[in-house]
Amino acid sequence: MLDAALAVIEEHGVEISVQQIADRLHVPRPVVYRHFDGRADLDEQIRRHILDSLLAELLPRLRPDGTVRDAVRGAVGTYVGWVEQHPNLHRFLATAEPQGEASPALAGAKNRIGGQLADMWSDTLERFGIDRNRARPMAFGTVGFVDGVVNSWRAAPTLTSEQVEGILTESVLSLLEGNARSLDVPLTRDTLVSEVINRVQSQRAG
Repeated sequence: MLDAALAVIEEHGVEISVQQIADRLHVPRPVVYRHFDGRADLDEQIRRHILDSLLAELLPRLRPDGTVRDAVRGAVGTYVGWVEQHPNLHRFLATAEPQGEASPALAGAKNRIGGQLADMWSDTLERFGIDRNRARPMAFGTVGFVDGVVNSWRAAPTLTSEQVEGILTESVLSLLEGNARSLDVPLTRDTLVSEVINRVQSQRAG
């Protein structure tokens, strides 16, 4: 049923009716409502399903493989590419918060992404003997920054996805390099993440 709702949004835009979902499933409209606690619950479950689809693509890219540049570009490119491929799904996420209330699904997704980044960066800082709590504000700030830039781009798409991806990649890399420099962590955009890990392990062994 939720797959049908996503297909209707992809085809017709964010202003969809329960009747359209029912028509796609070839069932009476009351059958759709029977599975949800009203329209607000249906919309929230749709948002959750959209986010599950996005996170299934994005979370695997949030891993320290290759260089720092590779990792950032991979994650940013995956997100920007998903938004470009699914503009109506992204628009539904951006506009479907009832009465200005925050969506638990959206908040949960941002917490998962920010939390995974924070854990990864915290582990890196801890290897250098730096308070791991410093990573969390930077991680969640990065998530907010990327989200804000993408939302602004989709509201007024005057740039190509490649341009937006480039802006975001350079901005996030500058943020990482600046924070690393202030903490005396030998990390640049061209650093192999595995080299950083191995270097710290070697120092500890010695």
